[in-house]
Amino acid sequence: MPILAKITICRRKTAQGVTGRFCVWYGQVIGVSACKSGRLVNQLTAGSAEQPIRFEPEESCSLSTTLVVGFQGAALILAPTVLNVAVAIRSSGLDDTYLTWSVFAALLVSAGITALQAFQMWRFGAGHIVLTCPAALFIAIMVATISAAGLSTFMSLLVVCCVVQVALAWWLPTLRRIFTPVVTGTVTMLIAVSVLPIAFDSVQDLPDGAAPVSGPLVAGTTLLVSVIVTLYASGRWRLVGPFISILAGCAVAAAFGLIDADRIINAGWFGIPKVPPLSFDLTPGKEFWALLPSFAILTLVIGIKTISDGVAIQQGSRRRSRAIDFRQIQGMVSVNGIGMLFAGISGTLPPMSYSSFSLSLINLTGVAARRIGIGVAIVIVVLAFFSKLAALLLMIPGPVLGAYLMLAMGMLFVSGWQTILRDGLDPKRVLVVALASALGLGLHDHSIIGDVFGDEIGGLLGNGVTIGAVVAVGMTLLLEAVSLRRSRLEVTLDMDSLPAIDEFLTGLSSRLGWNETSTLRLRAAGEETLASLQAREDDADSSEHPRLIINARPQGTMVELEFVATTRKENVEDLLAYLADETAVPTFDDLSLRLLRHHTSAVRHQKFHGVDIVTVQVEGSA
Repeated sequence: MPILAKITICRRKTAQGVTGRFCVWYGQVIGVSACKSGRLVNQLTAGSAEQPIRFEPEESCSLSTTLVVGFQGAALILAPTVLNVAVAIRSSGLDDTYLTWSVFAALLVSAGITALQAFQMWRFGAGHIVLTCPAALFIAIMVATISAAGLSTFMSLLVVCCVVQVALAWWLPTLRRIFTPVVTGTVTMLIAVSVLPIAFDSVQDLPDGAAPVSGPLVAGTTLLVSVIVTLYASGRWRLVGPFISILAGCAVAAAFGLIDADRIINAGWFGIPKVPPLSFDLTPGKEFWALLPSFAILTLVIGIKTISDGVAIQQGSRRRSRAIDFRQIQGMVSVNGIGMLFAGISGTLPPMSYSSFSLSLINLTGVAARRIGIGVAIVIVVLAFFSKLAALLLMIPGPVLGAYLMLAMGMLFVSGWQTILRDGLDPKRVLVVALASALGLGLHDHSIIGDVFGDEIGGLLGNGVTIGAVVAVGMTLLLEAVSLRRSRLEVTLDMDSLPAIDEFLTGLSSRLGWNETSTLRLRAAGEETLASLQAREDDADSSEHPRLIINARPQGTMVELEFVATTRKENVEDLLAYLADETAVPTFDDLSLRLLRHHTSAVRHQKFHGVDIVTVQVEGSA
């Protein structure tokens, strides 16, 4: 018998039940197969290890580097901040006082949230560079709310919904199976489609006496230059592509006399803009309650997108791949909720993280130090008080804004579809996407909603995004509820629970009709996952064993085992990745990990505040 089997038997003497029989079988197999790390499918740590990262998030860089890179980051989010707010305010019919103030407030909110994301305080903050600017996802609902119920109702709804985003961060382990990538991607596509009419209306936003053809020509030029820059530019030129296309559109607009230079001339150099009348709706009416579901759903969508962005930012901020720390993701979502509160108080668009901007900055500079977020915030605050710059950006005519928004919403639609595909499409998920999209697009502003709820309330509830989101979430809950083949076991995180786990997995294998080899593999995966979690919990200062819940979900010829526990030590994925790079000679401490790697086809470990979730996949056959 190989020496590995002897080590296994010694380690298992304290375990109960049939463990010794497994140990002999382990030794016979692992003696020749311990190096088969290729079976481990570790999707969350698949980022490139070749990125030229000079400073990781926890490392310090000089003050000059902080400010220089911070200026580059501020340049990335300056234009989207001003343009998104300008489109929303102008389309809502508010005057220039509201427009100037909203841009100023949005810059300060974006700066504050970007700085807060650089820290990690309790359950708040990502500890990474997280560039933030106003969410284009909220443009359509902001316009609809202000037009129907006024700015005070919009502000009140944002303040209330900030609680929704913070709650999502805290309850993420529970809600992760409801607000899936399929739900989020479907809603994102519906949002993009709902905003496009605003973009096309902006193309016809022309001053009195302007030639009707000028709008389409200006917008077409802006889009054409955007396409050319995207196709042929690279590196830093690609980052300034939006500015180049905007400048080209403004040049054509100037030729048609669509540029109003008086705004720049009359603006001061530095200062705080005039504060418009801002107030909250302290006596919510039926409009508030009718719009609340739509705001709550969009808030959750922003939260889920923030999770996706956080994963991407973590992957791109390291020299060496490591598992995603979902505690930092929770902190990132919580801080974004604070940003929604500030936006509600100041009456502007709520903020949202943009991983594309953050990763572009990191890839071009090689600097992922979190203090860069503070540098970005300092530069944005200075620019916010520079009134001439804001006036210059607000001078951009409607057709240019419309073209920018068309391209942005097109990219958002593709992003939503990519989110759906990333999670895979089986017949059930296809049904969710198809039904939610059909009803969301078909019933948007349709008279059927008015016939059911009345013209006034129906006009508020007939938003296609809300309808599609409700259908997608409802279908997801239904599919979870009718998943009759799912099995569940609750025990304590202790080796004394091994007999119960073994009996549970043996019964599962029997119901699936698996052969003896597959059954042994399933039981082995359960035992080694328990041993790996329990070994990392042994050193924790606790007199009580935490609770362990095992959910088994058969999926064709594969079973997905989900272990939900409260552990406080290393991430199993990181340890598995470390073992893959080391020699095949096992040690006492890493034995369970090597065995787990052998018996499973995939391992995924998600660490949240207060709970760990390890998901393993085991292949079987009859």
